[in-house]
Amino acid sequence: MPSFLYRAVTADGKVVRNKVEEVNRKALIKKLLRNGLTPISIQQKNKTITETSTKKPKRNLNSISDIMQETSMYINLDKQENEKSFFTRLNNTLIARTSKITTRDIVVFTQDFYLLKKANFNNIHALSTIIDKTENLRFKEILRDILAGVEAGENMYTTMEYYDDVFPYLYINMIKVGELSGSLTKSLEEAVTYLDETEALNKRLRDIFIPNIALLVGIFALLIIGMLVVIPTIQNVFDALGSTDQLPAITIWFSGVVDKIVQYWYVPILIIAAIIVGIVMYVRTPKGRYNFDYFKYTMPLFGKLIFSLDFLRLAEAMLLNLRNGIRIQDALEVSKNVNKNYVMRSIIESSINNLLIGQSWIEPFEKYNLASPMMIEMLNIGMQTDLQEMLEKLVEYMEIDINNTIAKIMKVLPEIVYGFVGIFLIFLVIVVLVPCIQAYMGGWLFSAAGV
Repeated sequence: MPSFLYRAVTADGKVVRNKVEEVNRKALIKKLLRNGLTPISIQQKNKTITETSTKKPKRNLNSISDIMQETSMYINLDKQENEKSFFTRLNNTLIARTSKITTRDIVVFTQDFYLLKKANFNNIHALSTIIDKTENLRFKEILRDILAGVEAGENMYTTMEYYDDVFPYLYINMIKVGELSGSLTKSLEEAVTYLDETEALNKRLRDIFIPNIALLVGIFALLIIGMLVVIPTIQNVFDALGSTDQLPAITIWFSGVVDKIVQYWYVPILIIAAIIVGIVMYVRTPKGRYNFDYFKYTMPLFGKLIFSLDFLRLAEAMLLNLRNGIRIQDALEVSKNVNKNYVMRSIIESSINNLLIGQSWIEPFEKYNLASPMMIEMLNIGMQTDLQEMLEKLVEYMEIDINNTIAKIMKVLPEIVYGFVGIFLIFLVIVVLVPCIQAYMGGWLFSAAGV
């Protein structure tokens, strides 16, 4: 069993280090976290012949107190050096834990790994080379964990599955298929394409939402600022000069509403918070989660796009597995984890059950009436001819259909947003700009002068 020398921070800020034996780096990290220790660094140590023959193995440590007793000799170091070491390591730990791993980091890693594999590097050599040039500290630690697993005889995907919050499931599945089938280089090439297409799609979706939401928020903020600053200023000028002119009735009414909201600000916040908590609690129930996921597939404007994206992921995962000789039932079983949507998973489970009893696995997709007739027909034809070839064509069709749907949303969404903006602008003109124009024209000076 390999030996590891680790350094970690306890809950009360003390730095401890020890040498223990563990199956691999991943298992050691789990044990340290269970015991309330935050790893700073973990180094694998190779035993010498002398150590192997004379040194007794350490016992397993299961609590912080045990670790502290075993490492007391390291804690009682020179105070100044210890404090300096503590802050340095704590700073590195905080940076490592807060460093955000972006899709770009994974794309660069996959591209580099693919190029090194094409140059006939083995996995250990390729990972070691990439780790040396990786700048993201958290991602570097994850890659070191993957390297430790490979050095211990594990496959890469087994460690990646532990970091499923970093690596997408379909990406892990590609690496898994590549390692098990001996075609890792080809799988890496497909993974790069998948990540690039996913990032491009996410960018298009961001381009749809961010500008339109920013426009609405800006108009609303302008309206609130006008009511809190501009209108009271105009009213104060009228009152100070003794003018009998009145602001428009709708302005006075809306100003009163804003004043009440400012005075009792906690009431709307509590109401909104109660609504959000109620929705969250409902969605956390199985029935609530199912209904919420079904709503996402049937909601106006975006429902079709969300379902198409989930269906495309399923089709790509199935195609990847069928290409490597996996039968349909197993391909569905493996591919269902690509989606987190309860409705889609329910459909896939029904499809698997149909295969077990000898019925059509496509029937549940048709029954839910979410997939288009074109998708269903292509799957039916694929079952009668060549499913793998038809899935390739289905993926191509889905990509075109998703692009068309996004183009339609990009055309319709601005029109909807501009409709709301128009309403806000009309309200802004009546409530804020009309009193400003009234003050600018100076007609209220006559009533102030008693004329």
